[in-house]
Amino acid sequence: MRASAFRRTRVAAAVGAAWLCLATGQAFGAAFGLQTQNASGLGHAYSGGAAAAEDVSTIFYNPAGLVRLHSTQAVVSGNLVCPSIKFHDNGSQPAMFQPLGGTGGDAGSCTILPNAYLGVPFTDKWSFGIGVNVPFGLETEYDSDWLGRFQAVKSKLETVNINPVLSWEPTPHLTVGGGVSWQRVKATLTQKLNYAGLFAQGVGSLVAAGQVPASAASALIGSAGGLESNADVSGNDSGWGWNVGILWQANDQTRIGAAYRSRIKYDITGSVNFTNPTASSLGPLPPALAPAGALLVGGVNGSICTGVQGGNAVTEAGCSQDVSVSLKMPDIANVSVFHQFNNRWDLMADLQWIGWSSVQELNIVRSTGVELETLPLHYRNTWRISGGANYRYSDQWTFRGGIAYDQTPVRNEFREPRLPDNSRTWFAAGVQYRFSPNWAIDLGYAYEYMHDPGINNNAGSTAANGLISGSYKNGVNIVGLQVTYTAR
Repeated sequence: MRASAFRRTRVAAAVGAAWLCLATGQAFGAAFGLQTQNASGLGHAYSGGAAAAEDVSTIFYNPAGLVRLHSTQAVVSGNLVCPSIKFHDNGSQPAMFQPLGGTGGDAGSCTILPNAYLGVPFTDKWSFGIGVNVPFGLETEYDSDWLGRFQAVKSKLETVNINPVLSWEPTPHLTVGGGVSWQRVKATLTQKLNYAGLFAQGVGSLVAAGQVPASAASALIGSAGGLESNADVSGNDSGWGWNVGILWQANDQTRIGAAYRSRIKYDITGSVNFTNPTASSLGPLPPALAPAGALLVGGVNGSICTGVQGGNAVTEAGCSQDVSVSLKMPDIANVSVFHQFNNRWDLMADLQWIGWSSVQELNIVRSTGVELETLPLHYRNTWRISGGANYRYSDQWTFRGGIAYDQTPVRNEFREPRLPDNSRTWFAAGVQYRFSPNWAIDLGYAYEYMHDPGINNNAGSTAANGLISGSYKNGVNIVGLQVTYTAR
C-alpha cells in the first residue's frame, strides 16, 4: 500500500511539472467593440456620431440630441453582421506528438445584433429615453481539428446594455444629456489541450527518476500519440456605467456634438470544464506497462483538473473548477459635426477615441487561488474617423453614403487567433423611405475591408500549442434594417 501511494505521488508530481511547463501562455480571451447601434446610421458609416441626432437612437451616441426631436419616438432595428475570417498557412508547426491539422475553415459566422429605443418628451425642455443594445460581441469558431486548436477553437462574447437617459435644453442653441448603463456580459472560450505532449513529458520525468525503464518510454509515449483534452471556459457578470453628451446648434445649418461613455468594470465568475482521455483511451500496451500507463493518465488528469503539481490523481474523463477574471471594457469619446449644406444635402464627420488600453492582460484564476492563465494582450488606444452625407431626393426618399477608417487595438506582435484583427476601412450606403409622417424604414449596407493581418504565435510554447504562422483574409459584410415610429 505504501509503495503504491509513493508511485502515485511521484507520477502526479512529474506530470504536474510537465503541465506547468507546457501550459504557459495559452490564450483565453478577446474583445470586440460594435458600432452597429442602429441601422439608420449604418448608411453613412456612423459618421453622424454625436451630432446627427436623426432619430431616438441618439440615446446611445449622444443623449443630448434626444430633446431636439420634440416628439415621442420608437426605433426597432437589427444588423446582420457577417465576418469572414480565413487563415492561410505559411510555415505553421504541429504541437509535440500531434498532427498539424487543417486551416480551420471560415471562423466567422453571421450574427444578428438587435437594438431598440424609446424617447418621450415630458415638457418642451426635457425628454426621457431608454435604449437596449449590444455594445460588444461577435463570435469566432474554427474547425475543431485545425492547426491552432491548442490556442483557440471557439470564442463567443455576448453583451446586453440597458441605458435610460435624460435630455435637457437649457437654451435654444444648447442641449445636454446623460444616463446610466446596466450591462451584462457572457463569455465562452474553448480550445484543445495537448494531452499527448503532457503524457510524454510525464514519461520522460519518470524515466529520469528511475520509475520507468528507458526501454519502455517509446511504447508508453506512442500509446498516447494524438490524444487531446477539451477545455471550456464560461462566465458572466454585470456592471454599471454612464454616458453624457452636449450638442451645440452653432447656426441654423450646423451643430457640433461631443459625447463620452464610461468604462465598465467586470468581475466575471464562471467555470472551466475539462474533458480528458482515460486509461481506456491509450493505445495497446504490453501487460507489464498497462499499470504505468493508467497511473500516468491519472496524474495528467489530476494536474489538468487542479493545476497543482503533485495533485491527486483523477481517473474520470470530466472535471471542473470555478474561475474568475477581472476585465475593464473601454471608455469611448466622440466629437462630431453635422452640417445641412442645403435643402438636399447633409454633410457630417466624426472623430472617435476608444480607450482600449484598459485591457492589458487577462488573469484567469481558479477558486483555489491557483492561476489558470495570464494572457498578455497589450491593447492600445484607438481612433476612428468617418465622413458621410445624406441626400434628400424627395420628402419620402433619403439616400446615404459614408466612409470610415477604424484602427485596431491589436498590436502585430500580440495578435492571436481569437481576435486576428487589423485596422479596417468602411464603405457604406443606405436609404430611408418615409411611408407617412409617422412611419419610416431604413435599409443600410456596409463592407469593412481589413488589411490582411499576419500571425506568428505559439502561445509561449510550440511543443505544447503548436505554431500558427501565416496570414488571414478577413472582411465583414453588414446589412441593417430599421423601423421608426414618430407620434404626431
